[in-house]
Formats: sequence, C-alpha cells, structure tokens
Amino acid sequence: IPAVVGCGDATERMKDGEKVTVSCAEGDTGYVYADMLDFSVKSSSVDTMPELPLKVMMNVGNPDRAFDFACLPNEGVGLARLEFIINRMIGVHPRALLEFDDQDAALQNDIREMMKGFDSPREFYVGRLTEGIATLGAAFYPKRVIVRLSDFKSNEYANLVGGERYEPHEENPMLGFRGAGRYVAESFRDCFALECEAVKRVRNDMGLTNVEIMIPFVRTVDQAKAVIEELAPGA
Repeated sequence: IPAVVGCGDATERMKDGEKVTVSCAEGDTGYVYADMLDFSVKSSSVDTMPELPLKVMMNVGNPDRAFDFACLPNEGVGLARLEFIINRMIGVHPRALLEFDDQDAALQNDIREMMKGFDSPREFYVGRLTEGIATLGAAFYPKRVIVRLSDFKSNEYANLVGGERYEPHEENPMLGFRGAGRYVAESFRDCFALECEAVKRVRNDMGLTNVEIMIPFVRTVDQAKAVIEELAPGA
C-alpha cells in the first residue's frame, strides 16, 4: 500500500470519496494524481538479469540498506561515506565525547541519553562506527567496500550535538577545515584516531579485510604523508 507523507494541505483540499491515484514509484518523492489512472506493472527477476559488460560498484551510505543493495548485481561498494553513520548512528561531535567530563550538566545528560548501552563516550563513538562499517563490509563480503573517512565541513560538524563549541565559523566551509587537513590538526588528531580504531576493529578483529579506506580532500603531498603517518600505528 503506497503512502505519501508531508503533503501540506492535501488532506484539506481532497474531499471524502474523491478518487485519486497515489504513486510511490517515482523516486523519493511521492505523488497524488487526480482520478483513477491506468498503470502497468513490470517485474524483473535478479536471477535472470544478464551480466553487465562492465563492473559497477555502488554508492551505499546507509548500513540499514546494505544487505538489500547487496542482492543486486554489483562489484562491491565504490563509496561509503562515514558522515552518514556519524549523523544517523551517533549524532554527537567526537570532541564533545572525548571531553565529556568538561561539558555542562545539560549537555552531559543529552549525551548520556544518546549513548545508552555503552560503557563510555569514547566506546559509544568507536562502537557505533564499527557497527556501521562492519555492516557494510559484511553485506558485500568478499567484494571491496571502500569507506571514505569523515569529510564533514565545519558547519556540518557544528550541527552535531556539542559541535558548536568546537567548530570555527568559516566564510567558505567547502574549502575550509575538512578532510585530510582536519585529520592532522592538533585540535582533531585524537578524534581522527577514533575512526582509525573503528576501521582496525572491522579489519583485524572481525576479519572483514574487504573494507578499504579513502582519504578525502587531500590538498598537498605533505598532507597525504602526514595522514599516512597518523594511520601507521593502527596498521
């Protein structure tokens, strides 16, 4: 049964008994058409689909959909953004978690509510990252799953719980404090270490060695070398 939500004043404009056609077959946006429209249904079996002449890797951000997408013909995941996991499964700025004891009582209470079931703020962050990355890796194993480490812009990090306390205001965040440059900055280095710990658990402890990492927004060769040095202890 199709359902469309967030329709504005549609329920006021439509009258009881009025015939309409509700369609959820056109992407993320649902449509409500006047009258009863004719439609056709075309079904395809994945088992009978021909092999593609090229290898197609998927973009998958949501671990909850990973096993669904893995049922489709694919050659693995070419891009899995860590931001989706941080936004949906964590929602707290990593620095606010590392400095949990320094936060005011109201923020501490908010964070405690979000991290129920975890022993510490640090374990909450690493554990959730591990869970999300491992789900992606397991769904497509043994095919490659390339996980791009965090690439939030400063304004996006500021939107996380506690984030406004730690993020600068930038006129152009798109070219600002993000990606590889953030990883090696003193103010973020130990936050980046949490991401590295999660990847290490996924590969070394869980055996999902099909998970690989991508470093985003590398601006110079020296920056790339510095990130590699940060990664080395967990390698």
